[in-house]
Amino acid sequence: MSDHSDEAATMIAAGDLQEFAPRGREHCRRHPSALTLQLRRLQPASELCSSDGAAGLVGSLREVTIHERQRESWQLRKGASDVGEEVDYDEELYVAINMVIWSKGSKTQASTVYKAFTVDSPVLQALWCDFTIPQEKSDKADVSGSGEIIEKCICILQNSCINVHSIEGKDYIAALPFQVANVWPTKYGLLFERSSSSHEVPPSPPREPLPTMFSMLHPLDEITPLVCKSGGVFGSARVQYVADYTMRIVFLNTEPSIVMTYDTVQSLHTVWALRRVKPEEQNMVLKFSEQLGTPQHMATSSSLTAHLRSFSKGDSPVGSPFQNYSSIHSQSRSVSSPSMQSRSPSISNMAALSRSHSPALGVHSFSGVQRFNFSGSAQSPRRHSITHSPNSTSSDSFLVPETEPIVPELCIDHLWTETVTNMREKNSQASKVFITTDLCGQKFLCFLVESQLQLRCVKFQESNDKSQLIFGSVTNIQAKDAAPVEGIDTLLVLDGSGNLVLYSGVVRVGKVFIPGLPAPSLTMSNQMPRPSTPLDSVSTPSKPLNKHLAPLEEGVLLSPVPELRDSSKLHDSTYIEDCTFQQLGTFIHALRDPVHNRVTLELSNNTMVRIAIPEIATSELVKRCLQGVKAILPKEIAVQMLVKWYNAYNAPGGPSYHSEWNLFVTCLMNMMGYNTERLSWTRNLDFEGSLSPVIAPKKARPSETGSDEDWEYLLSSDYHKNFESHPVAKALRLDPLEALASKDDFSQSLSLDSSTLLFTHIPAIFFVLHLIYEELKLNSLMGEGIRSLVVLLVQLARDLKLDAYIDYYYRDYPALVKASRQTCVIDQVQTGFMHQPAFFSPEPPSIFQWLSSCLKGEGVQPYPYLPGICERSKLVVVSVALYILGDESAVSNEASHYLYKITSGQRKQQMEQDDNRCSFRHSTSVSSLAEKLVIWMSDVGFTLRDLESLPFGVALPIRDAIYYCREQPASDWPEAVCLLIGRQDLSKQACEGNLQKGKSSVGPVLSSDIPSGTESEEDEDGMNDMNEEVMSLIWSEDLRVQEVRRLLQSARPVRVNVVQMPEASDHEYIEEKENRLLQLCQRTMALPVGRGMFTLFSYHPIPTEQLPIPKLNLMGRAPPRNTTVDLNSGNIDVPPNMACWASFHNGVAAGLKIAPASQIDSAWIVYNKPKIAELANEYAGFLMALGLNGHLTKLATLNIHDYLTKGHEMTSIGLLLGVSAAKLGTMDMAITRLLSIHIPALLPPTSTELDVPHNVQVAAVIGIGLVYQGTAHRHTAEVLLAEIGRPPGPEMEYCTDRESYSLASGLALGMVCLGHGSNLIGMSDLNVPEQLYQYMVGGHRRFQAGMHREKHKSPSYQIKEGDTINVDVTCPGATLALAMIYLKTNNRSIADWLQAPDTMYLLDFVKPEFLLLRTLARCLILWDDILPNSKWVNSNVPQIIRENSISLQATELPSSEDLSLETLAQAHVYIIAGACLSLGFRFAGSENLAAFKCLYKYATDFLKCLSAPTASITGHYNLETCLSVLLLALAMVMAGSGNLKVLQLCRFMHKKTGGEMNYGFHLAHHMALGLLFLGGGRYSLSTSNSSIAALLCALYPHFPVHSTDNRYHLQALRHLYVLAAEPRLLTPVDVDSNTPCYALIEVTYKGTQWYAEATEELMAPTLLPELHLLKQIRVKGPRYWELLIDLSKGTNHLKSILSKGGVLYVKLRAGQLSYKEDPMGWRSLLAQTVTHRNSEARAFKPEAISAFTSDPALFSFADYFCKPTVNMGQKQEILDLFSSILYECVTQENPEMLPTYIAIDQAVRRLERKEMSETFELWQIKLVLEFFSSRSHQERMSRNPNRGLFMNSEFLPVMKCTIDNTLDQWLQAGGDVSLHSYLSGQPTEESQLSMLACFLIYHSVPTPGQLAAGGLEGSTNFSELLLKFKQLNVPVRALLRLAPLLLRNPQAMVL
Repeated sequence: MSDHSDEAATMIAAGDLQEFAPRGREHCRRHPSALTLQLRRLQPASELCSSDGAAGLVGSLREVTIHERQRESWQLRKGASDVGEEVDYDEELYVAINMVIWSKGSKTQASTVYKAFTVDSPVLQALWCDFTIPQEKSDKADVSGSGEIIEKCICILQNSCINVHSIEGKDYIAALPFQVANVWPTKYGLLFERSSSSHEVPPSPPREPLPTMFSMLHPLDEITPLVCKSGGVFGSARVQYVADYTMRIVFLNTEPSIVMTYDTVQSLHTVWALRRVKPEEQNMVLKFSEQLGTPQHMATSSSLTAHLRSFSKGDSPVGSPFQNYSSIHSQSRSVSSPSMQSRSPSISNMAALSRSHSPALGVHSFSGVQRFNFSGSAQSPRRHSITHSPNSTSSDSFLVPETEPIVPELCIDHLWTETVTNMREKNSQASKVFITTDLCGQKFLCFLVESQLQLRCVKFQESNDKSQLIFGSVTNIQAKDAAPVEGIDTLLVLDGSGNLVLYSGVVRVGKVFIPGLPAPSLTMSNQMPRPSTPLDSVSTPSKPLNKHLAPLEEGVLLSPVPELRDSSKLHDSTYIEDCTFQQLGTFIHALRDPVHNRVTLELSNNTMVRIAIPEIATSELVKRCLQGVKAILPKEIAVQMLVKWYNAYNAPGGPSYHSEWNLFVTCLMNMMGYNTERLSWTRNLDFEGSLSPVIAPKKARPSETGSDEDWEYLLSSDYHKNFESHPVAKALRLDPLEALASKDDFSQSLSLDSSTLLFTHIPAIFFVLHLIYEELKLNSLMGEGIRSLVVLLVQLARDLKLDAYIDYYYRDYPALVKASRQTCVIDQVQTGFMHQPAFFSPEPPSIFQWLSSCLKGEGVQPYPYLPGICERSKLVVVSVALYILGDESAVSNEASHYLYKITSGQRKQQMEQDDNRCSFRHSTSVSSLAEKLVIWMSDVGFTLRDLESLPFGVALPIRDAIYYCREQPASDWPEAVCLLIGRQDLSKQACEGNLQKGKSSVGPVLSSDIPSGTESEEDEDGMNDMNEEVMSLIWSEDLRVQEVRRLLQSARPVRVNVVQMPEASDHEYIEEKENRLLQLCQRTMALPVGRGMFTLFSYHPIPTEQLPIPKLNLMGRAPPRNTTVDLNSGNIDVPPNMACWASFHNGVAAGLKIAPASQIDSAWIVYNKPKIAELANEYAGFLMALGLNGHLTKLATLNIHDYLTKGHEMTSIGLLLGVSAAKLGTMDMAITRLLSIHIPALLPPTSTELDVPHNVQVAAVIGIGLVYQGTAHRHTAEVLLAEIGRPPGPEMEYCTDRESYSLASGLALGMVCLGHGSNLIGMSDLNVPEQLYQYMVGGHRRFQAGMHREKHKSPSYQIKEGDTINVDVTCPGATLALAMIYLKTNNRSIADWLQAPDTMYLLDFVKPEFLLLRTLARCLILWDDILPNSKWVNSNVPQIIRENSISLQATELPSSEDLSLETLAQAHVYIIAGACLSLGFRFAGSENLAAFKCLYKYATDFLKCLSAPTASITGHYNLETCLSVLLLALAMVMAGSGNLKVLQLCRFMHKKTGGEMNYGFHLAHHMALGLLFLGGGRYSLSTSNSSIAALLCALYPHFPVHSTDNRYHLQALRHLYVLAAEPRLLTPVDVDSNTPCYALIEVTYKGTQWYAEATEELMAPTLLPELHLLKQIRVKGPRYWELLIDLSKGTNHLKSILSKGGVLYVKLRAGQLSYKEDPMGWRSLLAQTVTHRNSEARAFKPEAISAFTSDPALFSFADYFCKPTVNMGQKQEILDLFSSILYECVTQENPEMLPTYIAIDQAVRRLERKEMSETFELWQIKLVLEFFSSRSHQERMSRNPNRGLFMNSEFLPVMKCTIDNTLDQWLQAGGDVSLHSYLSGQPTEESQLSMLACFLIYHSVPTPGQLAAGGLEGSTNFSELLLKFKQLNVPVRALLRLAPLLLRNPQAMVL
C-alpha cells in the first residue's frame, strides 16, 4: 500500500451516525431521589471538564470541576443473552453519584432499563463480573455439565464496602478492609488495588511493605493477597506477595487471562499472566514466615499478619482510632437481615459457610474482615464496633492463632516487559489498553501512550502446547486515540491530524469517511485559539473512568499544575496547527465505548455520536469465499487481499447487497491479474450504486439516444442469461434471443498480468472456491449463490485448462455452462510461476459422487475439506461414514480416514481444536449406529433447521436414523437429541430434568392451585392444596379422598350427640355433654399426625406469605340447636396442657405440606414465627417439619441459637429433631455440639449441670442417632450403650419417664450401628450385643467404666433399684437396638436370644408387651425368612402357647390349674401382633397381595375377638393395642395405595370413641389412615435400612394413654415416618395438552431368590414398586410412543423424575385417542380405516387429518393441496397423489418426509417436460434410490422386518421407472447423436445440452477423458466393454445404453 496517491482516493464509508447519550442519564433524571441529588442540572459532563486546561480560571472553579468529573461515567459491552444465542445490542452500565443503572438496547431495539441500584454512599465504580462457584461447594448437585456454576453479577464499589448483585437476585455485601483504588473483574473473581496513602506504614521499626493487590473469588470468600512468581537468579522461582506500590494495573483481560501493569518509577509497562495459585506455591509463600529473612523478601507473612492483627483485635473500643464508625456505618449498610449483625460464639466454625448459603448469611466472612484492617486513614469506617464485629463479643473464641497466614488464591507470572528507550517520559502510562485481532486472526495487545501520541501494538500468540503466550515486537502507530472494532477484526485510530483511520493489526486499511461530519479541511487560518476554546480536552470523564484509571486521577488531583500534558502541548507546533484549522468545524477528539462494530466519537462541541464501521461482507456467499481464500493464502498476502477488498466494498456510496457478488468477482479477478474490462462477462456485470474505485471508469458513452451496442450489452448481460435459463421462461415458452457473437469475443485472447497479488495462487484459490461450491450444494437455500459461483469457476477452469472440471460444471448446470466462451491464455511460462498446491486434485472432488460411492459400497478416497468453512461437508461425510459404512470410529476425534484437511502451511494449531468439538461423549448409552449418529449430530450442534436445509437425498440417511431412534429412544438422552428426533415428550422431560431444583417443582402441569371447596370452612382444614387432578385419576371410581378428608379434618367443631335422659337435670346434662366432648377431643387431638401424612409434601409456599396453619378446634356443637359445647366452661375437670402436644402435631402437619423442592430461606422461616405465645407449640412443630423435609439446613445458626436460648421445651424438641433429621447421617460437627449441650452424658464430667428438660434430652439423644446414622461411630455408640441403663440420680434427676429415655438411647444406638451386625469395627471391647442382652433379660449391673462413674456413685434416694438392672426400663430400648444393629443380617445366634420363652415359668418373667418387641426384633434380623402367610405367622408362637391358647373365636373358657390362662392369652396376641408388624416392615410399600390377605385376616380376627366373651381374659387394652398394631402393619403394606378395605377398617375404628379408646389408639388408627393415603397417593414407604429405623421410631407399638403422655415414647418421634417416605408415583402427562392422563406401563422385576424375572402391566398413574427391585419400565404402545427407562444402568434418572412430581411426559401416536376418551380403543381412526384397507388412500378425507396430528403446517397443506375444487380437470391426479402422500406420512408418523415426496414428484415431472436446467434434483433422486438399495439399509430391514416403512414401497419404483423411460425416449429421439458427439469430444447442439447432462448424471457416464484413458475405442464386443467398464464403476444398465454408441453398432440395445 505504498502509493499514497491511491490512498488519498480510497475512503471507507462509515455507517449512519446517531447522536449518543448514555441511556442511564435520562433514567437518572426521572429517578425519585433525583431532586435531592440535584441531578436535574447534570450537564453533559464534558462541558465542565473541558475547561480544565483553559488559562486564567479561578481556582475555586477548578475544585468544582474535580467534583463534577466524578458525577457520571458509563461503560458499554456487547449484549449477552441468558440462553447463549447471538444477540446484537449494547448493554450499558451508567454511574451517577450513588445510582447505578444497567440498561440494554440498540439501534433497532428500544432501549430498556434492566436494573437500577441505589446505594447509600457515592459509587466509586461499577462493573460486571462473573464469579465461578466450584461444584462441590454448591448444593445444586443436579445441574449437569461442567464442574462449576457461573454466577453473573454486578459489583458496585463504595468507599467502605462492595455490593454484589447477581442476576439470580442474590445480594452480597463484602466489607473492604482497606481503601480500594480500583477494582478489576477477572476470570476468577474480583481483583482489588489498595490505594497507597503516604502515611501508610506505622512509625514502628521498618517493616516490609504490605501487599497492594488482593483478590476475592466470591463475595462470601475472604479477600486474599495476590502473589507473584518471578524467576530467581539461578532459575529458582520465588513466590511472594505483590507489595510494590509503584506498580499500577492499567489493563486486565479475561480471555486470555492477563494483567498489564505500569511501573511509575521505571515508566515501563509489563504484562503478567493471571492464574490460580498452585498448592506448592501457597506453601512457599507460607513457609517464608518461618525463615524470617532479609527485608527484600517483600512481605514475609508473619509480620504481615501480625501487623494486620494488631489492628483487628480492637481491644479498646474507645481508644482505637478506627472507631468513628457509627454515623457513616449506619448509612453504608444496606440492611438485609438480622443475621448480619452478630453471631453467637459457640458456633464459630459455621464461619466456613459455603457459598451456596443464603446470601444474607455470610455477608462479610469473619476472617476476611478482621485480617486486613490497615489503612490508617480514619475516614474509612472500620467494622469493629461492638454492634457489628463478632470479635468484640468474645474476642478469643475464634481468633485464629496469631501467626496463621493468609492463603493466597491468585498468582501472576511475568510474561513481557517493554524495552527501555532512552527518550522515556516520566508520565507515559497507557491511558487505554485493548486486545485486537487482525483479519487473519493474529492477536495484538495495543496500548495508547497519550503523552507521546503513540499507539504501541505488540503481537502475541499462544505457544504450540497452549501453555503460555509468546510476545513479539512492538509497532508504533501515531495516534491521539484508538479503539478496537471487534466485529470485523480491525481497530480505529484517531491520528494526529484528526482523521479516523482503520487498521487491521498494524496494516493500514484506509481512512474512514463519516457522512455528516466535514473532513478536516486543509485551509489554514492563523488565529491562535481563544483561551476559552476547549482544547484537546483529554480529561473527559470517559477517559479515566471508563478505563478505571483511578490512581492516575488521584495523581492528577494532587498535582498543582492541572494536566501537565495540556500545557506542555501548547508549544508543540503540530498541535497548534491541528487546533487552528479545526476551528472551522467540529472535529473528533476522542473515541470511546467500542462494542462489536460500533464506536462512539466525542466531538469538540461536547456532543457524542455513535457510528458503525461497516462489515467486511454482508452476503453469505462472499463471506464464505473470503474465508476460504483467507484460509489458504499466506497471512501477509491474505491481509493485503482483504484490505483491498474492504476498500473496494466500503467506498463511500458502495454497492448494494445484490451486486456485492459482482463487485467481489471483479475485485478478485483484478487481483489475479485479469483485465476485467476486456473480459466479456465481467465487463457486463452490473454494479448498482456508484462505481467502486477498484474498477477503472468505463468508457463514457457519448450518445444519449442509445445504440445497437446497448441492445447487445443487454442480451449478453448476466441478467438475460439467468432469465433465459429460469424455469419461468420455459413455462411461458419464450423463444431464446441470441446475441450476435460480440465482435471482440474471439478476435483476440487476453493474457494475464502475472505481477499481481494473487496471480501465483490462482490454482489454490480455484480449488478452494470449488470446495465452497460443493459445500453450498449441501444447503438448499444457497441456490442463487451456487449459480453465481459456477460462472467464476468455469472461467478459471478454462484458463487453467482443466477439462475434467469444466465437464463437471457442465453436468451440474448445463444451461449456464454453454459452449466455450472467451479464455485468457496463460502461457506455459506463466503457468510455471503459479504455485501448484499439494492438495490440488485433477479430478474434481464431488460430495454427491462421494456419497453415491459410499451407498454403492465402492471404495472412497478421503474427501478434502476446509476446516471451519466446509463444516457441512464434514458433517455429511462423517455421518454417512458412520451410518452407512458402520464405522464407529468416524465420529471419534480423528475423522482422517474420510476427510482430508486443507490448510495453508502455518495453520496447524487451530485445526486440532476444531475436531475436539465433535468428540463423542460415551457417557450416553449407545446400542446402535442410528443412536450414535443422532447423539453425535446433536453434540456438534446440528438441529432440525439444519436438517431441513440439507438436500433431500443427502438428508435421507440422517432422517432414516432419526426415524429409527424415534421408535426406540433411550430415556436419558439430553434434550437436544430428543428435539432432533422429534420426541417432544422426551425433550420436555429432559428439559425439566435440567432445571435447577427450585424452578422445577412440578411445573404448570400438576399445579394444585385449584380452589377445592367453595364453602369457607373447607378452606382452612389444611388439606386443600392436594393435587386433585392426579388423585382423581388414581381413584376415579369413588369419593374415597373426600371421605379421608372428612375423617382427618380437625378445624371444625365436632358433633356432640347426647340424649338428655328424663331424670337428668340440666346441669348434669351439660356435664354429660362436656364429658362426651372430652372423649371426642381425644380423637380430634390425634388427627393432625394422620393429616400430616395425607398432605405430605403437597404444597409450595409463597415466600411472601405466612404458611397457613389450620387451627385445632376442640369445641363441640350439640344438635338439635347447634349450641356450642366448650371444655373451658369450668363444669368438669380438664387435664392441664391437654392440647399442647396436639398443637405441636398440628404444626408438624402444616409444615410437612411444604415440598422439599420449594424455595425457602432463613428469613421466611423466621417470618412465620407467631406473635402470640399460645401458638409457640405449633411453631415448634413447624420447625421439626422443616427439618424433616430438609429446609432447616437453610436456617441461620444464629436463629437456631435464638430459639434454643428461649428455653421453650417444645421448640427445643422440634428444633433438635428437625436439625438432626435434616443432617441425617452426616456426622456434622456443629450439630453434634448443639445436641451434646442437651445430653449430660456427652458433656465433660466437670461441666456445670445444665437443667435440660427430660423430653429435650430424649429428643437430643434421638438426634445424635440420626446425625450419626449408620456411621458406627465408636464414642457415640459407647455413650448411648451406657445411657440405656442410666441409673436414677441421687437428687430425683432422671427419675421420671425413664423408660422413654432408655428407649431413645436404644433406638439411637441402633441407628448409629444400623445394619452393621457383627462387623462393628473397633467396638469388640464394648461387647455391644452381650450388654444389650443383659439389658433385655436383667441381671447384675456391671461396674460403670468411663468418665461418668463419678456421677453414679451414690444411689438414688427415691428409687430403690439396688445393683440389678431394671428390665422394665431397659428392655424395649435394648431389644430394638439389637434388632437394628443386626437388621437383615439373618444372624441366627442373635435371633435365638429373642425367641419367645417356651415354658410357663419363663413366660411369667416377661411383660407380654415385650414379647411383641422381641418377636418383631427377631423377625427383622431374620429378614429373608419372613413369608406372607399365616402359617409363618403362627410359627412364631411357642408350642406351649399354641397348645393351650384360646382360639380367637372361642366362647367359653377352658379350665386349668397349673397354667395361667391370662398370661398365655396375652403372650399369644402380642406375639402374633409382633410377627404381623414385622410382616408390615418386610413388605412396606409393596402392596403385596399375599401379605395384605394374611394381615387382613388377623385384623378381622382381632376385631371379632374384641366382641367375644373371652375378651376380658386377654384384656381389652391388650386387644386394642394389637389391633392398632395390625392396622398399622396393613397400612404399611398398602402405603399410598388408598386400599378400600383398609380404609373401611380405619373408618370403623374412627367411629369408636369412649371406653377403652384412648388418645394413643386414635393416634395409631389415624396414622394408619394417613399411611394409606401417604402424600395423597404420591408417596410410599421404602424398606431400606434407614427407613426401617425411622419407621421403628415412628410406629413404636406402645401408644400414649393421654395427650400429654411421653412416659414410654416421645410423641414427637411419631413423625419420623417422613424419613421412610419416598415418592414413587409415576404420572403420565400428555405433552400436547399438558394434562395428566392414563397410560399403560410395563414393569419388569429383576429375578430374586423368591421369584424369577417377571413383568406386569400397570395402568399409570400408579405407584411403582421399590426401584431396586426393577429392571426396566416401558411405556407401552400402541396409543403412546414407546419409551424405555432402563434401570439396570442406575436408578438416578427415574429417581429424579419421581422426586419432581413423577411427571413422565408421553405423546399420543397419530390417530389415537387417550384412554379417558376411548377406554376400549374402538373409536380411533386407524381402527376404522383398517376395515377397508385397500381403498384407504381414496377413503382418506383431508378433513380427517385433525385426528392424526396437531401440526398446523400439515393442516394447511391438507387445506390447500388436497381439497378438490370445482373444475379440476387433469389436476385431480395430483390431488390424489398429494392426499395419499399425506396419509402415508401421517400414519407412518414421519410428516417430515412430505417435502421429500413432493420434491421427487416435481423433479420427475420437470424431467418429463424436458425442463431440467440444472441436474441438482436428479442427483438427489439418485441418492435416494441408492440409499434404499444400499446394503446397509437392506441389512437393517432384514434384522428388523416389522419396522415402520420409512418411504412408501410403491412410490420409488414408479418414479424410477418414469425417469428411465423419459431418458430412453430422449435417447431414441435423437439423443444418441448428441451423446455420441459428447463422448467423442465434439460440440453438441445447444437444445440437447440439458437432457444430455441429465442422462450423464443419472447413468454416471464417465467423462470423455476417462473413456479415452480406458482405451475403450477398440472394443468389439459387449463382454470386452463390461470388463473395461469394471474399473470405471459404471452400472450395467448404463452400459447397455452406451454400448451401441461405443461399439459403432447401429441398433440400440435399450431394453
